[in-house]
Amino acid sequence: MKHVAVLMGGWSAEREVSMDSGLACTEALRSCGYKVTPVDVGRDISQTLAEVRPDVCFNALHGRYGEDGYIQGLLEIMGIPYTHSGVLASALAMDKPVAKKLFAMADMTCAEGKIFTRKEIMDGASYPKPFVIKPLNEGSSVGVTIMLEGENINLSDLPWTFGEQVMIETYIPGREIQVAVMGDTALGAVEIKPLGRFYDYEAKYTSGKAEHLMPAPLSPENYSEALRLGLLAHQTLGCRGVSRSDFRFDDTGAGEGKFYILETNTQPGMTALSLVPEIAGHSGMAFEELVRWIVEDASCDR
Repeated sequence: MKHVAVLMGGWSAEREVSMDSGLACTEALRSCGYKVTPVDVGRDISQTLAEVRPDVCFNALHGRYGEDGYIQGLLEIMGIPYTHSGVLASALAMDKPVAKKLFAMADMTCAEGKIFTRKEIMDGASYPKPFVIKPLNEGSSVGVTIMLEGENINLSDLPWTFGEQVMIETYIPGREIQVAVMGDTALGAVEIKPLGRFYDYEAKYTSGKAEHLMPAPLSPENYSEALRLGLLAHQTLGCRGVSRSDFRFDDTGAGEGKFYILETNTQPGMTALSLVPEIAGHSGMAFEELVRWIVEDASCDR
């Protein structure tokens, strides 16, 4: 019987949703017949894993230290196979400016943007509206703010929580499209219609805050293009296992519309409201089957 340690919690801004993901995966893996040890990750995680001695780690951590290459590097050193992407792909995907450069090199369209320091903004730096301001290395829309035309708040008036730099991008109008990839296959695309301002942390993890249209109501040509781009993003970063890429589809002007990639999540949520399980379910894959595949796909980079 394979022994799986499910890593969850941690100390990032996404601790709560990581606990939800981890507990859901723990229950599903037990129903599949695995021996499962849930682990609330602390800074003594290496000692904990040495005591638990799992055959594989299911990485259900979200946010910094969980999906940015740090925990992956530790597991590499300890020689414990783990789920989802490896050290380099995780680090690249979490660093938004670096990921954008790689996407652009792969002929994927990104929103225009610029990196500002805290000092530049406090000294009165500006950016043409509408725009989106976001931390360089957070997930789940943590710290993201949208500034639309006609809003008179200055950049220096915004709360500043994450680091010494932020990225500001031109706001892309249109529709929110998200694509799930498993291995070398794009599973499907869903359209998200948030009831609030945008698909923020609350909308992602609170029931009734967003409408999910599965499959995304796109033309056959645009749906195929969304899947192609999702798989391309996965491959460009060198991801393995499961990933989810987020796009804006701007169909507000003339023509067929255009996809803009926002980011790739190397460890998508696995809660009751999460998109990868929903997309997999639409393709005929039960949640238990999905987590079993993820565990059996686990490995080390070397």
